[in-house]
Amino acid sequence: MIPRIQNDNGIPTLYVHDKPFFARSGEIHNSSASNLDYMEEHVWPALRELNMNSVIVPLYWETMEPQEGIFDFTLLDGLIGRAREEQKHLIFLWFGLWKNAESMYVPAWMKQDTDTYFRVRKVNGESINTISPFCEAAIEKDANAFAKVMAHIREIDEQKSTVIFVQVENEIGLLGTERDYSKEAEEKFKEVVSAELKELCATEGSWKEVFAENAEEYFMAYYFAKAVEKITKAGQQKYALPCYANAWLRQYPWYAGSYPSGGPVKEVHHIWKIVAPSLFTLAPDIYVPYVANVIDEYGYEGNPLVIPEVRKDAVTSSYCLYAFANSNAICYSPFGIEELVLPPEAIDKPPMEVMIALNIDPSAFDITGSKDYLKRTYEMVEQMEPLYLKYRGTDKLMSYVKKSDTDYGTYFSCEEYDIAIAYAPKGQAKPLAAGVIYELAPNKFLIGGMMSNFTFRAKAGENKKVDILRLEEGNVVNGEWKAGRILNGDEKMSIGLGDMPGWKYVEVYKY
Repeated sequence: MIPRIQNDNGIPTLYVHDKPFFARSGEIHNSSASNLDYMEEHVWPALRELNMNSVIVPLYWETMEPQEGIFDFTLLDGLIGRAREEQKHLIFLWFGLWKNAESMYVPAWMKQDTDTYFRVRKVNGESINTISPFCEAAIEKDANAFAKVMAHIREIDEQKSTVIFVQVENEIGLLGTERDYSKEAEEKFKEVVSAELKELCATEGSWKEVFAENAEEYFMAYYFAKAVEKITKAGQQKYALPCYANAWLRQYPWYAGSYPSGGPVKEVHHIWKIVAPSLFTLAPDIYVPYVANVIDEYGYEGNPLVIPEVRKDAVTSSYCLYAFANSNAICYSPFGIEELVLPPEAIDKPPMEVMIALNIDPSAFDITGSKDYLKRTYEMVEQMEPLYLKYRGTDKLMSYVKKSDTDYGTYFSCEEYDIAIAYAPKGQAKPLAAGVIYELAPNKFLIGGMMSNFTFRAKAGENKKVDILRLEEGNVVNGEWKAGRILNGDEKMSIGLGDMPGWKYVEVYKY
């Protein structure tokens, strides 16, 4: 059976080879997969050190269909073959019509034919480097190419399931303009809003009449979603792998066009969900400092959490643990993953003016210490999987992460005890406080994570003290606790987890 999204007791779960699969992944740089020799020398060796089970890899339309109607799957075949040798699954990223709000990866024959494949226009008539979602000819070509790619993947991979799901396009939308003002778009903008969206409309009329100040962004969201649905459906008719789309976040300075207008940001999910039902989720790309807030915002019922791009500094390990343990993530994937094994000074960071223009937090690219923290966290996620599958969706599994500089801790109420958790201060090139707690029995707890201290308390109104019956260091291996030292005396005065992610087993009693 091919990979699929299955509902497990209300939790959407990716199944690969008929087993739950949690993608401990990383996305490689945009151009890395354009040359198999480069992948062999610079990428595949780097990925061996990180406890990954999958990798997000671009597929470029310009290399798949270099001449109109003539397809070349050399890169695709090479990537799948090498991934099998490396024992890693692939999540393909289709760089088709749109990548980061532009049309960067369309074939040369399409780029040069601007009459047939017309561009978006600003209100002043200036064209931008984005093929219009109102260009049916371009959408037809993209849908055809994506269908050919998916058919080829099925032909060579259906039995192996090396490829487990696919991202369609990348960070769709319009930058520098709130909507398309081309002749074709202008005609559509004046039309009555589609009956498809009637449940969202308080009245009937044109886009401006119905949606007022949101009209331009909603208009673009509808037509981008419509285009992506057509492309996705064409591909899934050939091979029904799960597909999703990703979003460049809505962020400062907050107006449509300062971030890609029409892309699947949370504020227009209500439109995307109606118009593009073939997508199993709409995923955030997260480079902002408030990663946990974005995880909470996008991981809601009806939108399984996939994080295809996220910052790769030391704090990413904390968000990784939180994404899986708290938010039932299907995938977690720092961007530029192959760089984590390099010395920090060797990283070619985007110029500061580019990061400022794109609202990217510069610290997101500081990899100091990140490799070892993420490697250990991925190991923890892998080894706790049987426990996680047993307890997820219940109140016996708790998870947390430090969400801001003024977030000092949290408090969990368990069956017979309460747990106060104090967060260590944020440190340079260190993870943030984060953790997972399994309540194995009313007085037995397995705690994992980093940068945290734990105090067990009696319930309110109980005239009791709480003390440690047993405290062990150790590790979780295939869901089983493997004890190391028994800690007593000075060691039990404080139950803490340091910067390197780890585990403790605790039994408590009251007197």
